[in-house]
Amino acid sequence: MNRKPYTFLILMQVYSDRGKNKIIFMGTPEFAVPSLKALIDNRYNICAVVTAPDKPAGRGQKLRPSPVKEFARCKNMKILQPENLKDAEFIRDLKSFNADLQVVVAFKILPEIIWNMPPLGTFNLHASLLPHYRGAAPINWAIINGETETGITTFFIDNNIDTGNIILQEKIPIPENENAGSLHDIMMNRGAQLVLKTTELIISGKSYPTPQNKLSYSAEILKPAPKIRKSDCKIDWDKPGKEIVNFIRGLSPYPTAFSFLKKSDMTILVKIFETEFIPVDHNLPGGNVISDNKSFLNVSVRDGYINIKSIQAEGRKRMEINNFLAGYRDICNFKMI
Repeated sequence: MNRKPYTFLILMQVYSDRGKNKIIFMGTPEFAVPSLKALIDNRYNICAVVTAPDKPAGRGQKLRPSPVKEFARCKNMKILQPENLKDAEFIRDLKSFNADLQVVVAFKILPEIIWNMPPLGTFNLHASLLPHYRGAAPINWAIINGETETGITTFFIDNNIDTGNIILQEKIPIPENENAGSLHDIMMNRGAQLVLKTTELIISGKSYPTPQNKLSYSAEILKPAPKIRKSDCKIDWDKPGKEIVNFIRGLSPYPTAFSFLKKSDMTILVKIFETEFIPVDHNLPGGNVISDNKSFLNVSVRDGYINIKSIQAEGRKRMEINNFLAGYRDICNFKMI
């Protein structure tokens, strides 16, 4: 018996049901684009996209649209770019869509008047296994802290930051050589699929959210993920080698760990992207530079050396270490501070 026509009718009914529910998508950076694309590709009715205003960028400081706006514009979607989320005109515009659900991926903190607007609620995708790593930089902090596992979570937004009832979670391993950039891309794509599953559950009435306070975590042991400022990115060469390597890969390629190469008459700011820890006994203080001036650059730490593989001097391009050393034949006269 040929079941293909029957299967086709079922699929068409599923797509038709999806189209009945109006969804507003909110997001700004590249991390949010695959989630929006997944919803569109699966024929969900995205009635509007809310994203950040265009910002000046580059040497000419020309206004540049967000990645989400660029994608939405290619799809001829309605785009809202409020300067202030509490602006009365923006709230009126948002209400006029009569959306059933709002999906948030990497966007601003929403006031209650917005997240409480749609009848099916507003859910967010967060790049950690909540309730751990609530905050603005969960990917960075998980690596900095030496975690071997993280994950993604969808949850309904409430009055506090990242505290709402959990809908779905998925664990993701962190290999030893993973940095923040590569983990970001993995979580971005896996997150899009979790957004898709979450949307389907909510619309079908099959989501059963779990309050975070019902999970077996003590508030005292929860790990935070606050925003990382530039001043937080300076390397402390007196720390253990493994901690330093985790710190560097947790900030690579952005916002990037940095240090200063210093000798008597010169100080150079350097950004460090890729390193390896070499455990060895020695009597050197932290920050001493050891090199053959051609192929390797080691920096002494309390329990060994940090072998630097990729580096960028201020005002220059990122380089592999052999290319960098070609411009600093007296590198052993410097010290990392």
